[in-house]
Amino acid sequence: MIQIAIISDIHANVIALNEVLKDIENRSIYQTYCLGDLVDFAPWGNEVIEKIKNKGIPCLLGNHDERIAFDHPVVPLAHHDQQETANRFVAINHSKAEITSENKKWLAGLPYNLELTYKINEVTKKILLVHAGLLSNDTYIYEADSKNDIAQKLKDKGIEAIIMGHTHLSYQQKHSGVLFVNSGSVGRSRERDRKATYCLLTITEKEITAEIIKVDYDIQEVAQQIYNSAIPDFYGDFLLNK
Repeated sequence: MIQIAIISDIHANVIALNEVLKDIENRSIYQTYCLGDLVDFAPWGNEVIEKIKNKGIPCLLGNHDERIAFDHPVVPLAHHDQQETANRFVAINHSKAEITSENKKWLAGLPYNLELTYKINEVTKKILLVHAGLLSNDTYIYEADSKNDIAQKLKDKGIEAIIMGHTHLSYQQKHSGVLFVNSGSVGRSRERDRKATYCLLTITEKEITAEIIKVDYDIQEVAQQIYNSAIPDFYGDFLLNK
């Protein structure tokens, strides 16, 4: 049996990240992967990047990481209202100013996806890690969405499980023999409890299974630090479900 932890969407929330990494360590999990989006919306973008770097956690390039690394323009999103759009512009431009040039260079070198192959005795198991989708870091794949085309493409490559983030909503489901898992968000969960969320994969000769783990952290402290920073209060209110 092999177990790996998969984290995603930390969004500069180092307090949540610390609690998740502590939980992973307490479970004696020795392999951790990150699906990206280390930056934006909380005050610790550089600290989060440094922690991922220093711990040697393999990490993907999230859409927010890409925007900061390559200074892509901020554009409105169709599913955001006028208030969130205005606050998003301020928050992302804050990251562009605060993230160091060294950390931007590190982000720019991150891979787009990772295909993992594990061998247990004579059985191989293949897993694909993506930030959002197969072809785009801006794709939203929700639990209720059709998985027919994706499942077929994965089966053609012998991939038995795909793990993604981006939506900040965790789930797992089987479709046409392929396990689809959204690992949720460590630092900016959209789920009602707002807890730091990650995925624990268990790989055996027989199958790949997933468990969604939720971890408590001091949400009030994170919100207060957002209020004390140049990041819009909108993001502190969000964490407190205001």
